[in-house]
Amino acid sequence: MNTEDDVKMMTSRLDDDPLYNISFENQKLQEENSNLRRTVQFYQAELEKFRTPPYVVSEIISVSNENQALVKLPNQSNFLVEISQEVKDLKPGDMVLNEQKSLIILGKVDMTKNFPVENYVVVSDKLDSSWKQIGGLDKEIQKVKEVLELPLLKPELFKEIGITPPKGVLLYGPPGTGKTMIAKALAAETNSTFIELVGSELVQKFIGEGAKLVKDLFELARKKAPSIIFIDEIDSIASRRVELGTGGEREAQRTFMQLLGEIDGFNALDNVKIIAATNRLDTLDEAIIRPGRLERHIEVGLPDRDGRIQILEIHTKNMKKETLDLKEIANQTENFTGAELKALTTEAGYFAIRADKKKVTQKDFIEAIEVVKLDEEENFEMLGHSYA
Repeated sequence: MNTEDDVKMMTSRLDDDPLYNISFENQKLQEENSNLRRTVQFYQAELEKFRTPPYVVSEIISVSNENQALVKLPNQSNFLVEISQEVKDLKPGDMVLNEQKSLIILGKVDMTKNFPVENYVVVSDKLDSSWKQIGGLDKEIQKVKEVLELPLLKPELFKEIGITPPKGVLLYGPPGTGKTMIAKALAAETNSTFIELVGSELVQKFIGEGAKLVKDLFELARKKAPSIIFIDEIDSIASRRVELGTGGEREAQRTFMQLLGEIDGFNALDNVKIIAATNRLDTLDEAIIRPGRLERHIEVGLPDRDGRIQILEIHTKNMKKETLDLKEIANQTENFTGAELKALTTEAGYFAIRADKKKVTQKDFIEAIEVVKLDEEENFEMLGHSYA
């Protein structure tokens, strides 16, 4: 019925022919019935999903000849369980699905495929970073070179002398001082894979999942070696442990223990190095910062006047500008972090654009200083702090 005439013809036929009317109504009801059946089947399938009990994921420790296996559950308990006849070729280390009550093994599951660690980390094989792009941190960079860069580039020197270099370092200091930049520059200068994640990403809501992520993280780092593992906000999982706590705190402690075990499990001269960062050094557990783990602690503080000049030179290098007095700008930016100095150059560029100028001037920078200071004051007030 594509035209008005067809509609009129159908209406006339329905009025004149009762049998046709009944046939038409019957066809219509059959179509509605078919649609309802499909709807009912869909919701029945969805309802069945809610009735199906969840499976338990465990790890195979060993397999016996009597169709039994010793498995380790996420809560670290071990059980000897039966293996379904449909499950074949199990070996230690496999992840399997267990029935919730009897724990019988129903099948294997590829956790790396279903829950890959790449979902939680940033992996970069090539970084556009270098030591030259970092200003005001000469002493800090020199320490990182000695502790991490030299063992990666010349491990034979340490073997010849007979000493063991640190496995990693802890960078601590206020936000925005360049901790992440140091880690990226190290990876670029040593042609290493850069694996970055935030510590809070390792704290998962399911028991044992965070510890599994830590294990997968180090396996990934070994596969992509030489590699640099950079864990920002390490305090989110490595705070001082308490005897009693909530379920979330206990899970964070399990993840922390796995992290300690992984650090202890690789050689200091392997091509995997760890850099952790925090701005809350006082809250860290002593176990993570003791010798043999993250034993070198490097403070990355606010840049001094000469450091601020270096940072301004780096960020203004490619700007179209008139002659700038960077010393005067540095004098007026005391207590600025490297990130704030970078924001300052951007804000000065906006002042020039608003004034329809082709070059950035000294006046633009002076005015931009007040804007950046005001933004920082507002941020501190929002966080309930006073700005000094």
